[in-house]
Amino acid sequence: MDSSLTITACSVVDLRFPTSEEAHGSDAMHTDPDYSAAYVKLSTSCDGLAGYGLTFTLGRGTDLCVSAIELLAEKVVGKTLASLVETFGQTAQSIANDSQLRWLGPEKGVVHLAAAALLNAIWDLWARVENKPLWKLVSDLPAEQLVDCVDFRYLGNALTKQDALEILATNDSTRADRESELHTTGFPAYTTSAGWLGYSDDLIRKLCRQALSEGWEHFKLKVGADLEDDIRRAAIIREEIGPNRKLMVDANQRWEVAEAIEWVRQLSRFDLWWVEEPTSPDDVVGHAEIAKAIAPIGVATGEQCQNRVIFKQLLQLNAISFCQIDSCRLGSVNEILGVLLMAKKFNVPVCPHAGGVGLCEYVNHLIMIDYIRIGASLDNRVAEYVDHLHSHFVHPVVVRSGHYMPPTNAGYSAEIHQASIEQYSYPQGSEWQLRLAANA
Repeated sequence: MDSSLTITACSVVDLRFPTSEEAHGSDAMHTDPDYSAAYVKLSTSCDGLAGYGLTFTLGRGTDLCVSAIELLAEKVVGKTLASLVETFGQTAQSIANDSQLRWLGPEKGVVHLAAAALLNAIWDLWARVENKPLWKLVSDLPAEQLVDCVDFRYLGNALTKQDALEILATNDSTRADRESELHTTGFPAYTTSAGWLGYSDDLIRKLCRQALSEGWEHFKLKVGADLEDDIRRAAIIREEIGPNRKLMVDANQRWEVAEAIEWVRQLSRFDLWWVEEPTSPDDVVGHAEIAKAIAPIGVATGEQCQNRVIFKQLLQLNAISFCQIDSCRLGSVNEILGVLLMAKKFNVPVCPHAGGVGLCEYVNHLIMIDYIRIGASLDNRVAEYVDHLHSHFVHPVVVRSGHYMPPTNAGYSAEIHQASIEQYSYPQGSEWQLRLAANA
């Protein structure tokens, strides 16, 4: 790495797509999402070399993330890339725990989303400099260097640095074989694209049949607004996919604890694999109560778990059967590595949340790291896939026969086409200018 390479500027764009108009992404709590992102570009002293990052939102409020990123950017602009990644764990901590901004969190909410976008842009830049996909960069790191990227604060009663080093050492001898396997078969995925809450019954049937023809084996249905409606829609999907494929449901935090237990019991006739986000993402004890009551149906959660400490508690209390990291909710690859290592120690499969804007592109790297470097088993392990907005990315995710294929381009796959930025930036982009004029 050129030790003089310096980050010279940070620009941030509020990028929004009008997905609410066709009910894409709709669920029991988020009825009108416009898939959006605060999109970061880190320019450098080398012409043509930049790092890209983003954090996912649902429309209004993206501007808050943009402002927070701009405040945090002063911690990296003017710094050399080498100085930032040589002590990457400390860099991540300094950004996520700004002594004044942390009062707005700490390590949660808008500021943490902003920290993730900025830190992920640094990861993207580092991978580009090394001319490796992000997953390959991390998988090739020496164990000590990888572990030094992790913030172990507050994790000591669940995961120590020594624990992490032992986990990594256990898998050293099989890394090459695991990498070769992923290049051949990919990492198993599941689709949510057939089961959005706002879709008609006919559209659900059509999309299930299309997904089956493409080789999908795992399907997820959004539930939680109306029990009879959920029963009817679950029956449709189970009829379409048959008895042997996996079916999961996602309530997106809609229920009280007792309500969740009863609702899932009513839906259990459809042979559910898991129920996702059955109650508040902060209610660790509630998740544990639900998990005990609905077993053998599993509980999955994590897309709105705000930091590694919540995951620690969920794992310690046996509150989840599936750990669902989100690549933008957590404070970048740095914090995610800690959660992956904890999940491995507690023997809970990581099944990431994805979709939105860029989450699939990000997640594709994270699942490769989990399998190759952390040593995860592919048993009971799938990553979410949603078929929206990938065409806007310079290096979009590749899925074949229901499997994520390893990215081959250098970086973290976050770069978006300039034409898409010009069309969908808010409010000055051409797409939004047309809508504003029509509503004037």
